[in-house]
Amino acid sequence: MNSLATFNKFTSGLKEQEYLMPVLFIGHGSPMNGIEDNEFSQRWTQMAKEIPTPTAVLVVSAHWFSNGTRITAMDFPETIHDFGGFPQALFDVQYPAPGNPALAMETASLIQSAHVELDHDWGLDHGAWTVVRRMYSDAKIPVLQLSIDYTKGPEYHYSLAKELYNLRKKGVLIIGSGNMVHNLRMVSWQNMNNPGFGYDWALQMNDTFKQLITDGDHKPLINYESLGAEAKLAIPTPEHYLPLLYSLGLKGNKDHVSFFNDKAVAGSLTMTSVLIKN
Repeated sequence: MNSLATFNKFTSGLKEQEYLMPVLFIGHGSPMNGIEDNEFSQRWTQMAKEIPTPTAVLVVSAHWFSNGTRITAMDFPETIHDFGGFPQALFDVQYPAPGNPALAMETASLIQSAHVELDHDWGLDHGAWTVVRRMYSDAKIPVLQLSIDYTKGPEYHYSLAKELYNLRKKGVLIIGSGNMVHNLRMVSWQNMNNPGFGYDWALQMNDTFKQLITDGDHKPLINYESLGAEAKLAIPTPEHYLPLLYSLGLKGNKDHVSFFNDKAVAGSLTMTSVLIKN
């Protein structure tokens, strides 16, 4: 049975939509954005009102790095508090959105380039729930996570994303959640409450990323290590950057891109986010 037939078997309740679901890359920043009412979280809430209501949400989060590719496949994924040093109020948050084991099974079958394990242990980490909770606060829309295989390079992840394209036709909102520029070792703690402050290299690299995305020139973004010293500062480790490549890999020929939450924070992070829509 081919993957599309399998998709129809397992997700017959998800009929093909008249529209192509948009794709998002969201700079999620601090976990505190999950409970603070600030310009970033407010924009996430507004974004949910501007795009069609999804049949399900699939998140590729910077915070699920695994050996191999995995997808959450439980009925009710737990809310994971994968951080430390934050107020108790953040640890108290629960986001009881359902999962969708059938959709997980089909998503796994759509991916032909890798064996995808159905996972019953992970849940929703803060790269997922801090964002999706602000978008869909009633927790009624199924939410799944797809892990990032840390043994593979950027080209692999960009190509794998293309295999998920049919999910957009079924109304599934796919979100890459990370940060384009993310260097925690160089954070300016004294400027944590000064949105817009960025080191020159961070602002320069963020502008470079945006221009390449606007131009549809994805090759340099995939081969980001060739973009010079600023790129090495912006992406000292790949986990927060790779979700961007998943989102870009899902871009169709007729899609347009726009940016939101386009600000630096604490010098060495950017919240810049991308909306990809037909």
